[in-house]
Amino acid sequence: MRSRTLIRTAALAAVVASLAGGTAAAAFAHDNDRHQSPHTWPRRLVDRSPALVQPTSLTVDRSIGQQRAAQEVHLAQQLYTFWNTGQQTYLDAAISPQFKDDTLPAGRPQGPTGPVLASKNFRTAVPDLTCELSDLLVTGDKITARLVFRGHFTGTFNGVRGNGQNVDFNAIDIQHVGTDKIIEDWHIEDNQTLLTQLGVNG
Repeated sequence: MRSRTLIRTAALAAVVASLAGGTAAAAFAHDNDRHQSPHTWPRRLVDRSPALVQPTSLTVDRSIGQQRAAQEVHLAQQLYTFWNTGQQTYLDAAISPQFKDDTLPAGRPQGPTGPVLASKNFRTAVPDLTCELSDLLVTGDKITARLVFRGHFTGTFNGVRGNGQNVDFNAIDIQHVGTDKIIEDWHIEDNQTLLTQLGVNG
C-alpha cells in the first residue's frame, strides 16, 4: 500500500510540475510520512500548531525557495483547516478578498463568500464533517491537494433527513497563490460517491 501511495504521489508531482511550467530536471522533495523528523525537508516547512491540519504526504518543488514554500504550505494548512472545522477565520487568513473560484458550481456566489456558504450548507447535512489533507504538492505558485472528507449524514440535504449514513469521499484542488494569499482555485469533488452515500442519487 505504501509503495503504491509513493508511486501515485510522485506521478502526480510530475504532472503538476509539467502543468506549472516545470521541467523533468526540477528538484522535488517528497515526504510520505507525517511522523518523520520535523527537521527534515520538506517536513520542516509544516506549521506544527495543533489547531492546523497536517498534510499526510508532502511534495515540494525546491526551486521556489524555502521561504516561499513554507508560505504556501501554511496557506494550504489554513485553508483546509477551514474545511476541517468550518471556522471562517482560517479561510480569511488563507484567501484574498479578490479570490476567484474558476470552477464555480451553480448557485454558489463568487468570491470569498462562496466557500463560506458551501461549508455552511455541507455542515447542515454532515455536522461532524472533517477534511483530511492526504496529499499536498507545492509547485511554483500552485498548490495541489488531494482531500478526503468524512463524517455522518445526520442533518438534512435538499429536504432529505439523514440516518447517520457514513460519508467518505475525495476531492482534488488546485490553488493559485499570489503575493501573500490564495487568489483563485480550481476544484473537483467526487459528487457521485457523495450523493450515493447520502442516498439521494437518482
